[in-house]
Amino acid sequence: MQIDWQNFSPLSAISGGAVIGLAASLCALLLGRVAGVSGILAGLAPPRRGDLVWRLAFVAGLFAAPAAFALAHPLQQPEFRAGAATLILAGGLVGFGSRLGSGCTSGHGVCGLSRLSLRSAAATATFMATGLLTVFFIRHILR
Repeated sequence: MQIDWQNFSPLSAISGGAVIGLAASLCALLLGRVAGVSGILAGLAPPRRGDLVWRLAFVAGLFAAPAAFALAHPLQQPEFRAGAATLILAGGLVGFGSRLGSGCTSGHGVCGLSRLSLRSAAATATFMATGLLTVFFIRHILR
């Protein structure tokens, strides 16, 4: 998948970031919870009493928001250059890394950094470095 630089607008990135920040802030202010997607999903199995409704609403919003946006603005079909096995392995590794790092990029990168958490800064630096090295290795070493 590549960015369409001819049609790229920083406005969409800024708007998306503002909405993510607003959602994370509301989750913290109204629920006293960190809006980390991996933690929210992990809390669904098994669900804790009193926790199920807001977690399901959050996950539903993850699907509903892009679906609603697509109704107003047709989305370009993404092109994946990897097979199903590679995508499944990659997803599994992301899930494993999220559990190993006690959170994901949304929990550490958005919420943790905004709270000036050193642990989240270390986790985010690790996520970013690992992603950079993985892309470099796959695109330049394996090819």
